[in-house]
Amino acid sequence: MRRSHISLSIILAGLSAPIYADSDISSSSKELAPLVVTGDKSKAVGIDLDTPTEVGSRLGLSMRENPASVAIADRALMDQIGARDFQDAVNALPGVNASAPPGWGGNVSYRGFNGSQINQLFNGISLAYSSANRPVGAWIYDHVELIGGPSSFLYGTSSVGGSVNYVTKVAERTDQQIDGRLGYGRYDTMESSIGVNKALNDSNWIRFDYSHTGSNGYIDRQENHADNMAFSWLADITDNLSHTLALEYLEEKEDSPYWGSPTLQPQSGTLNIDKHNRFENYNVDDGRYEQRVRWLRSITDYQFNEKTALKNTFYHYDGQRDYRNLEKYTYSNNNSAIDRAGAYQQRHDQELNGNRIELTYKGELFDRQSDWAMGLDYSINQQTIYPTSISSVFDTVTPANFAADDFYDISGMGALQKGRSNKVKTFSVFAENRQELTTRLALISALRFDHIDFRHTPAPGATDITRNFDTFTGRLGLVFDVTENVSLYTQFSTSAEPPGGTLTSARGSQVQDFDISRGRQIEVGTKFNYLDERGTATIAAYQIVRKDISVSSPTNPNQTVQAGQQTSTGLELATSFQITPLLRTEANAAFVRAKFDEFSNSSGNYDGKRPHNIPNRLANVWMIYEPTTHWETGVGARYVSSVYQNYSNTLKVPSYTLYDAYLKYRVNQNVDVTLRGRNLSDKLYATFIHQSNAQYYVGEPRSVELTVDFKY
Repeated sequence: MRRSHISLSIILAGLSAPIYADSDISSSSKELAPLVVTGDKSKAVGIDLDTPTEVGSRLGLSMRENPASVAIADRALMDQIGARDFQDAVNALPGVNASAPPGWGGNVSYRGFNGSQINQLFNGISLAYSSANRPVGAWIYDHVELIGGPSSFLYGTSSVGGSVNYVTKVAERTDQQIDGRLGYGRYDTMESSIGVNKALNDSNWIRFDYSHTGSNGYIDRQENHADNMAFSWLADITDNLSHTLALEYLEEKEDSPYWGSPTLQPQSGTLNIDKHNRFENYNVDDGRYEQRVRWLRSITDYQFNEKTALKNTFYHYDGQRDYRNLEKYTYSNNNSAIDRAGAYQQRHDQELNGNRIELTYKGELFDRQSDWAMGLDYSINQQTIYPTSISSVFDTVTPANFAADDFYDISGMGALQKGRSNKVKTFSVFAENRQELTTRLALISALRFDHIDFRHTPAPGATDITRNFDTFTGRLGLVFDVTENVSLYTQFSTSAEPPGGTLTSARGSQVQDFDISRGRQIEVGTKFNYLDERGTATIAAYQIVRKDISVSSPTNPNQTVQAGQQTSTGLELATSFQITPLLRTEANAAFVRAKFDEFSNSSGNYDGKRPHNIPNRLANVWMIYEPTTHWETGVGARYVSSVYQNYSNTLKVPSYTLYDAYLKYRVNQNVDVTLRGRNLSDKLYATFIHQSNAQYYVGEPRSVELTVDFKY
């Protein structure tokens, strides 16, 4: 049996679950720790079924009360797994496979869907463009939230597979807290971060977080440097009125971005690369990716009384992304030379402005508790693209010892020219209710209406395209408490997906030729504590059906074609278990069968085929051992099954299992020192496979890093 299969068997034997970590390693923290913490952060963390959460509902439901599969990677989990960016955090959650190939920003695969079919949000706000979701350093983030399946009733369109929400740290009502981190590892990977939360007086608190990260990269010539900053000011204006001003700013620069390794000829069956050249970078020497991002939020909370509260959020985003690269590489028939092509120079200017107002009310109906949330959201999302590209072959080089050359050596490349511009205006009305039917049975319902005005302005001189879309989406679910430790749930939810994936970046032909895609999900599950609450587990089974899908053409990924229907059926399991007072395990596993039910055109019939870059099995497991109050060690494994590169399922990249470990020493109550190893077996694996050119994005090889964390 192969090693990956053995690893998966071990994981399933433990009945998989989301990972958690203790923030207090004293002897008193040997009890089972839950996953979600929304109060005293000094408490242990793990799967907590009973603490109110924000994910999956606007009603403040606990995980047990929510008729859906929800999970949270909090700050303690990120520290335990050594998350360097928010994608590391989301990959620890059940069923998620996230990667960051340069042209896609942040690509998330979940429940048989990926790309724009997974809604990625920042503090509950969607940028509606996957390239804007490039991973940001984890330091400024407090936690990452996940809800499975259609969630348009919460966040609007583009969420048939699920929604991921990245939540930044904000000021808290704490006198003073200072924490920081210094880290250094292989490939000159470094981090220097600091966070300060301080009371100015009895009614004003501020928080400041800053992180600088850098690396020479495990791929040749790929250097990266980023600065992340978050500032917030919390003011209690009256006993009932408070206001939070939050600002985040990011600058990132990457030299000679890695666009993948060409796969060997002939391209058939399992795709392979030349292992001797696994770290070669075939981009030009002055290749470039840069982004500058600014977020501003103004959040006003007013508590009318114990039952009624109002929240208003004004939000502003401004992002600029620059690309200048040679992106496509193809081996000759005998693998002796590589053609370099696909010169691409582009700028994205994106601005989002909006305002959301929410009213919550805790009341009664028919002498039973009845809680409501309702509100309005209006936003204007505009993006202008400045594209210059040349698809022809630039040169032919040997696989090693070649001259990288410079971008402007490419004939025909010049200054940026303004291209298409899209403006998307969205007006939304939403409502949600939890109605207690009996002391053990509750009905949870939600409904949302989105009106979308879309204007597409092509390159100067062409005619504008305008379209309007109206969508209704919702959820209906039941939660039954069998006992105080065991609950069962079922739900039905729907989604709406705009043509072209996201309207913010859609081409005119994608909007003219296609309409809204509809999705629906049926999910059943259970959430329970077991063995005197030493263990906590969740199980979810689901089926998602999506109709009238806009997908990239099997023969030309730059064109869009229509697929009739896709179905995803799956099972997710999660558990935390305190084996002994000193040893605990956390794991999760997901199984999904995704296939096209109706998809055929002139290039072929793809009925029954799995979409590309979708794994059908994923699992994570960690074993944490704390022999004393000063020492902690952990060993983890992650398994991802093989994925297909093409719609016909004739080309694929193999499955892989990664092994990580760490050893932490608590010097005193203020200082921790951690030695961490990643990919200990030095596995050669692909995090993503390019659809059009079968380029293999090699994952990070074995690495070691040392970090020092302090808090006061």
